[in-house]
Amino acid sequence: MKSFLTISLFVIIGLITAVLVGFRENLFAENIPYDAEQEGLNQQIIIKFSHVVAENTPKGLAALKFASIVKEKSGGQIEVQVFPNGMLYSESQGIDALRNGDIQMIAPAFSNLSLLIPQWLAMDLPYAFPNQKAVEEAFNGEIGAELFRTLESRNMKGLAFWSNGFKQMTNNRNPLISPEDFKQLNFRIMPSEVIAAQFRLLGARSTPLAFNEVYRSLLTGTVDGQENTISNIYTKRLYQTQNYMTLSNHGYLGYVVIINKPFWEGLPKQAQRIIRQAMEETTAWMNDQAVKMNQEQLELIRHSSDIKIDELDAAEREQWIKALEPVYRQFAPIIGEPLTSRIQSLRKKYIESAD
Repeated sequence: MKSFLTISLFVIIGLITAVLVGFRENLFAENIPYDAEQEGLNQQIIIKFSHVVAENTPKGLAALKFASIVKEKSGGQIEVQVFPNGMLYSESQGIDALRNGDIQMIAPAFSNLSLLIPQWLAMDLPYAFPNQKAVEEAFNGEIGAELFRTLESRNMKGLAFWSNGFKQMTNNRNPLISPEDFKQLNFRIMPSEVIAAQFRLLGARSTPLAFNEVYRSLLTGTVDGQENTISNIYTKRLYQTQNYMTLSNHGYLGYVVIINKPFWEGLPKQAQRIIRQAMEETTAWMNDQAVKMNQEQLELIRHSSDIKIDELDAAEREQWIKALEPVYRQFAPIIGEPLTSRIQSLRKKYIESAD
């Protein structure tokens, strides 16, 4: 009997304790603020984001900012691990790695994507974008939407266009003022048939090289020159290997931020929403930052090196445009007439508005 009473007392105490603990937990739970952005995120999500430029370039800074915003919005439940400077893959390798699911995000230059999808050659057309407003209209309008659609059948989903800036020419041999000044020179280029065709029209040779090989190739004289944005020329110290720079704005260097499509579709809706919001914030910041960095770093190059800098005037610029015009006719059948026509219409609109 005594044993029975002891067991009964133990059970009663246990039940009372359970009720009190449960009440306390419910009371505490009712005081936790509701965070809709974290709803449904029951386990941590890891996103490996690979790119090839330095952390202090517009793209490098944007990748870090994106990772920070995602972490904040998800309460640490989504972690974006950024791998800069080609630590994991070169740009061409990165595209394959993304499609295979080995990494989840990349931000290749348009030129590198054109090796897989010819329509992306449109973004390399010479003097396609007269100014930054034209670039933004292309990114945010039907041109951008059409290019995003080309990714879907290849296990990829486009999230955003990131700006870097207009490309400038540098070389070791002579100033580049007229199209004739290019003859017999050898330039490093990104792997793009449109870019290679431009240099052929100018009487120059071109050598496709990975971005991380550019500095050494210029230093050793493997190539005479290259084309790039001011921010890339400055952060990779390319100006230290060159004697001449021409501010030509002849092409635009931008990036498309891509996520593996099956990975994206497998994410909870809440995670997708957080990533989209973080990407929108990052893109707005990035595009503004790219313009500022190019302006500031051009002045740093002017004051920290002996490189001779020339800027094309309107007449000289028109000579370049005329010399490179055949590229449009050559690649319209490859890019597609509708997309080429949209680029030309946009170009005409902003050239005429400037007159």
